[in-house]
Amino acid sequence: MTQNLTVRFSVMTMNVHKGVSPLHRKSTIYELRQKMRTHHPDLLFLQELQQEHRGRIKRFGQWPSTELTHFLCEDFWHDWHYGKNAEYLDGHHGNAILSKRPLHKGENYDISAYRFERRGLLHSITYLEGVSTPIHCFCVHLALFERGRERQLVEIIRYIDSLAQGGPTIVAGDFNDWRNRISVPMREAGFSEVFEALTGSPAKTFPSVKPLLPMDRIYVRGLKIHSAEILHEWLKLSDHLGITAELEIS
Repeated sequence: MTQNLTVRFSVMTMNVHKGVSPLHRKSTIYELRQKMRTHHPDLLFLQELQQEHRGRIKRFGQWPSTELTHFLCEDFWHDWHYGKNAEYLDGHHGNAILSKRPLHKGENYDISAYRFERRGLLHSITYLEGVSTPIHCFCVHLALFERGRERQLVEIIRYIDSLAQGGPTIVAGDFNDWRNRISVPMREAGFSEVFEALTGSPAKTFPSVKPLLPMDRIYVRGLKIHSAEILHEWLKLSDHLGITAELEIS
């Protein structure tokens, strides 16, 4: 393993809306898998992933018979980590991290701010080929209400400080932060948001058909940002647009 090697890699995040179209009229999970693969992200952060839902199979007919993480990763990504946040009669959904490299799976921390809205902070660690420095990965989906998000962010930063201890870190997901209140405390914790660093403001990703609100983010610490892109062509596959970034570690 070489400490001084510089390696570029790509990261993608998306709220997949449980694998159905914005108005719940059709299944989009097969198209999502195909689209995500065309970008070849090394790390993929997903929110509202419906890992299991028996009702979807009955309704849509064409729905994966396996767990969605297995279906998405099959013959493409090497490893995955799923964190269940909400459970109901027909199944459950949560956050997931998919990786082309092995993941050292951490915990899915309960950061729910309200009883009616179950949220988690999913943590994994990965190593890129040829680089001995670990990258800490956190996938999040924050509360709908601002006060809840403020409480969650305090918890998130505490977990990151304890687990990553200043090392290279990615925090990606659906922050529900349309007024961009989270950027200040994240900057104070040493993080840069990829679009904010490159363009001056986070990407507008919601609603997907006419994106007006900057909901989805990729925050990084200890990593160099090379580029970032909004996946506009995905507007009918979810109610959110995906975003991707090219990063560098040395």
